[in-house]
Amino acid sequence: MKLKIATLGLLPILAMQAKYVKKNTPRLSEPSGARQGQCGQGTSLSILIVGDSAAAGVGVEQQSQALLGQLLQRLQHDYQVNYHLEAKSGRTTAQLIQAIQKLPIQHFDVVVTSIGVNDVTCLISPQAWLAQQQRLYCIIQHKFNPKLIVVASVPPMQLFPALPQPMAWLLGQYAKEMNQSLQRYMASQPNMLGLAYDLAEYQAMNLQMASDGFHPSAEIYAFWADKMAKKIKRRLMKHPSQQLFED
Repeated sequence: MKLKIATLGLLPILAMQAKYVKKNTPRLSEPSGARQGQCGQGTSLSILIVGDSAAAGVGVEQQSQALLGQLLQRLQHDYQVNYHLEAKSGRTTAQLIQAIQKLPIQHFDVVVTSIGVNDVTCLISPQAWLAQQQRLYCIIQHKFNPKLIVVASVPPMQLFPALPQPMAWLLGQYAKEMNQSLQRYMASQPNMLGLAYDLAEYQAMNLQMASDGFHPSAEIYAFWADKMAKKIKRRLMKHPSQQLFED
């Protein structure tokens, strides 16, 4: 209720700031490079990455620098990885659901999701978003029967350099409430594991975002992928995580 009241009160300012951000924020393209294939050696491991622009790798020029490529670099020495990337800039959870429904039924050992920023900018309520998320993961479970689903949290958008105040604060509140509701849902799902997008930590390490101030840089993708690879290896080795959204 407080978030809804704050949103209504800030709507006139948000409208002006949205126009400013759209006009002044560079539009970066999705990186080139293979989105499906096989690499590495060792135990067979199939991975599907789905989501929005961050999953697609916007912020870098090549997929080798993006989340997919960085993750493969960290897994290919231990696994023969069959990978598939299904991601697109601007995608919302509802649009991701539509995209996944078009994919054939097949098994993936690991499914990685990164979605939510565009839901936040659409100002969808956290309650409605959670319902969409629950539907998304039910479809993923049914179509791909994964051993593990790694869920990237919605970034703390109040820290995005591209966003002015009070827009940044409000979008940060949406992201916070969405993550809290998603954590509660994930607590009942034994094969789901969260990965926090800790932008404050990245900034403390002097890891800069991409030139648009909105997407990850190659350095952040590398740090993000490193944590993700460690989570995947731990879980597949049956060493369970101690908390949902761990570092």
